Amino acid sequence: MSSRQPTLDEVAERAGVSRGTVSRVINNAQHVSGKARAAVEKAIGELGYVPSAAARSLATARRGAVVLAISSDDPALFANQFFAEVITGVNAVIEETDLELLLVLAASERGRARLTKILQSRGADGVMLMALRENDPLVKIAEDGQVPVVHGGRPLEGPPQWYVDADNRGGARAAVEYLISTGRERIATIAGPQDQNVGACRYLGYREAIALAGLGAGRVAYGDFSEASGAEAMTELLDTHPDVDAVFVASDAMASGALGVLRERGHSVPGDIAVVGFNDVVTARHTQPALTTVRQPIEALGREMTRMLVRLIAGERPTPLILPTELVVRESA
Repeated sequence: MSSRQPTLDEVAERAGVSRGTVSRVINNAQHVSGKARAAVEKAIGELGYVPSAAARSLATARRGAVVLAISSDDPALFANQFFAEVITGVNAVIEETDLELLLVLAASERGRARLTKILQSRGADGVMLMALRENDPLVKIAEDGQVPVVHGGRPLEGPPQWYVDADNRGGARAAVEYLISTGRERIATIAGPQDQNVGACRYLGYREAIALAGLGAGRVAYGDFSEASGAEAMTELLDTHPDVDAVFVASDAMASGALGVLRERGHSVPGDIAVVGFNDVVTARHTQPALTTVRQPIEALGREMTRMLVRLIAGERPTPLILPTELVVRESA
């Protein structure tokens, strides 16, 4: 007979409620309906679930908050469609728990000091880190906080213990392979920052596809994922490589900027130059022409890294997660 103990997830499934509701019932927290409490208590009895002492101790010592720390000091970042979708996913899971969410822009000295103060004062139960750059000081600040840490995207230095990421390398490679399959041979790229894992992986995917097809490399310009930088990079590519017949762009925002420059220069898309982006944010469907792009599950990225953090806070040990990407073909390619 197996000695395996039932898990919190199994109790939640049996009771037909969320993990957060089960946790609140176990810890006798408020804001649980009588019907849900009864269902959880019944499931616990049927399964013989016994909360671990460590998890119970952690739960009763909780501060009731988690931090989403983003390595940026731009207040406009929260209006960015990518981060807006991430935060939507984060909030969807937070609402299932009794935790509060703290947002910290932590690229500046002031922002890092704020994060350090929150952690040193034991003001948070866990941290989610995003948009890290090479040798980012946020990694050590979070580790020194002695709370669970989940990375949204892997840092450039190598995979941490717990992270949720998208298949950036595979998605980029699939995008370029698609362009090659349509007969394009002079394919350029507008790459993202190479001191971020996401930028480096998407550039690597491009290079792999080009190399495997035996096509010439070197048609590359760099941006910072913003629309303005995409426009600047597209201008640079047209000036230095006027023969380009396709461009893989490492973000939809940069692709939007590139499309604007191509219109201004009189190039038809996709007739003269095909364009493929990455992310599939809402505006990708409304560019002129509509943008072919690599869809990554952005909201799911926010949800899954929050679920991972909640599980860590509860004393569980989840495994890292890579989310799949998908090429979405529209009029630009």
